[in-house]
Amino acid sequence: MTEETAWGGGLWAAADLITPMAVRVAATLRLGDHITAGSGTPESLAAATGTHPDTLRRVLDHLVTAGLLTRPEPGVYGLTDLGEQLRDDHPGGIRSWLDMTGAIGRAELSFVDLLHTVRTGEAAYPHRYGRPFWEDVAADPDRAASFDALMGSRLRDDAPAVATGYPWGTLGHLVDVGGGDGTLLIAILAAHPGLRGTVLDLPGPAERARAAIDAAGLNDRADARPGSFFDELPPGAGGYLLSGILHDWDDAGATRILRNCAQAAGGRGRVLVMEDDVADEPSTEGDLRMLCYVNGRERGVTQLGDLAAAAGLVVETVVPAGTRAIVEMRRDTGK
Repeated sequence: MTEETAWGGGLWAAADLITPMAVRVAATLRLGDHITAGSGTPESLAAATGTHPDTLRRVLDHLVTAGLLTRPEPGVYGLTDLGEQLRDDHPGGIRSWLDMTGAIGRAELSFVDLLHTVRTGEAAYPHRYGRPFWEDVAADPDRAASFDALMGSRLRDDAPAVATGYPWGTLGHLVDVGGGDGTLLIAILAAHPGLRGTVLDLPGPAERARAAIDAAGLNDRADARPGSFFDELPPGAGGYLLSGILHDWDDAGATRILRNCAQAAGGRGRVLVMEDDVADEPSTEGDLRMLCYVNGRERGVTQLGDLAAAAGLVVETVVPAGTRAIVEMRRDTGK
């Protein structure tokens, strides 16, 4: 039976929650790793994952239907090429993003409360979990470490293009505002030996950034400071980088962050906004994700320009950097 002839057709298939949840359960239980290690039966997999054998078998059977698993003989399961991506060591690195015990996998479940968001204009995440996303992440060390690791993995992929795509060395001193565990700043400093750098983030990330800077042997050129981008920032640096920050906030919050950066940069410094998608029509999927998680939004260059103007800045250049873009802003001297 094809999608077109099945009951509900393409619309029901598009609205399906069964397969996505079965895949996320498989990722969370690390079934790909256990199967690769030789646990191919429901009983052995249940023992390895602490789950109910018969219930797990029914999920495994659906994953066969969905094309992630094979069943070469009754009661024995293997991985298809697609299912190989469930392994933690797969080069695509997707398993950890689907893991429901991690920061992003947990956040994705807030989409079941999208109706609440549409009715109220509020983020779905606190409606589901009882507190805002950032507070919830900070409250659990494992969740916070998961968030840092996931964000860091994406930054590492683009780090070479980012580090060479902009003349960071001309800034003298770069402050990575909300810079997490320091992954991006470390890559930039490695490519520009004359540059100094600072990570500014909340105490937990700042401590992890300090340890990463130590491990990279960059203590002579870099440091990490606890702080918030909603408070006054250390002034006088040549550049203030906001990497994947503004899309986490509504217009009022994003403008406030930009204004603080502008004040710290003064007349000579630059504010550098790096986002995944600055097209005139950003990804609708990414936009809804920001809405449900944190009541933020994806913005194109035009919308970023509007925010810049409200913060006393103007957009000077837009530089492509891997899958991202760096939007360079400076103080609007006409104001």
